[in-house]
Parts: sequence; structure tokens; C-alpha cells
Amino acid sequence: MPYPDVMPTATPWTFPKIYPILDASVIPAQKRGEFLLRLGSELAEADVTLLEYRNKTGPVTELIADAAILRASMPGPEIKLILDDRVDLVEIMGFDGVHVDAGDLAPAAARQILGPGHIVGTFGGSEALLPGILDAPADYLSIGPIAPTQTKETSTPPIGSEGVRRLREQAGPEAVLVAAGGVNFQNARAVLDAGASLLAVSAAIFRTPDPAAEFRRWRQALGR
Repeated sequence: MPYPDVMPTATPWTFPKIYPILDASVIPAQKRGEFLLRLGSELAEADVTLLEYRNKTGPVTELIADAAILRASMPGPEIKLILDDRVDLVEIMGFDGVHVDAGDLAPAAARQILGPGHIVGTFGGSEALLPGILDAPADYLSIGPIAPTQTKETSTPPIGSEGVRRLREQAGPEAVLVAAGGVNFQNARAVLDAGASLLAVSAAIFRTPDPAAEFRRWRQALGR
């Protein structure tokens, strides 16, 4: 890991330190398209280079419509858009990859469907790495939850920064580990210092009055 042929582009692309997760629950029903167009444009201007769109409850037509706006407002090979779970819709949406959790399609199956030119991310573990996960054809492994979270339902106890340190030791230096669940501005630096490659952030960015400005604040504090 990462998968050797992931996303060839004219210029080198590397995982950033901050990985915003846009959950559909923060998108208003009224003037949905206008909201997404403005949000996507502002995030692109703030130099977001990796974004996951997560919509567990909406119909396929809603997912496709949202994706079209996000892709139009966040164009170019330097911005990677990741779809949660729905491997079957990635290419239809013009997205760059998929995140599959335990219970979703296996990363090997996702890779077989999408091929080497897409990003595939998956859940890597909590108290310990999942058996055999380092051999999975995935570009990154999410770990956590780091702290209590209300954005995503989980009964797994938080692992904190010490859990991140333990998983980094198990994974070795090369694995791309994404700390997810309960990551906030206060614990972000400690989580990175413990060995996370990047931070998946949802509510702490998108449940603020100005998500793009909040992203800039994180990047200024943590680096690119």
C-alpha cells in the first residue's frame, strides 16, 4: 500500500493531512443544488484535494444529482472525490474512488470493479488491525473511532491517540492510515503525531457556519 498505480495524473498527487467527509445530513432540502454548488466552489478555492461524499439514505437519483454538482464545482485531476459505499455508482458519477467499510463490498471486489486507476479505501481496524488487511488492495485504511462521535453510528469504544500509535506500530511506516470518528481541532495534532497519515473530519468542519474557512484554519494549523 498504497496501490501502486493509483490515479495517475500529469502532476504527482499525494494524500493531504485533512480529509473532509461531507455527510448528506448537512445538506439542506431547500435549494439543495445552490448550496452544493457554493460549498463545492468554496472548498475547491480553499484547496481541498480529497473529499468524501456520504449519503446512506437518499435515492440513487439524489446521489447522482449531488455528485454532478460536486464534480462540476470541484473539477480537475488534483481534486479526488470519493463515494461512500456505492462502488456501482463511482464511474457513473465521475468520481475518483470509493470507501468501503466492514459489511460493504470487500476492497478486493471494489478494486476488481474499478481497476487500478481509482482510489479504494476501507476500514483497517480499531483495537487492532483486521487480520490480513495489510494485504488488501486498498490505498488507505481508516482507523478509529478516535473519540466519541455522533456523525456515524458505532458501538466501538474510542481508541484515542494511543490507539493510533498502536495501530501504526502494527501497520508499519508505509501504510496510509486515516484517523476517523471524533476527530476535532483540539485532538488533531496529537492524532497526527501518534502516527495517523491523515484525518477524516466531518462534523467538525461541515457543522460550522463556514466549512471552507474552517478547513483553512485546520490546514494552517496542521499543514498540507
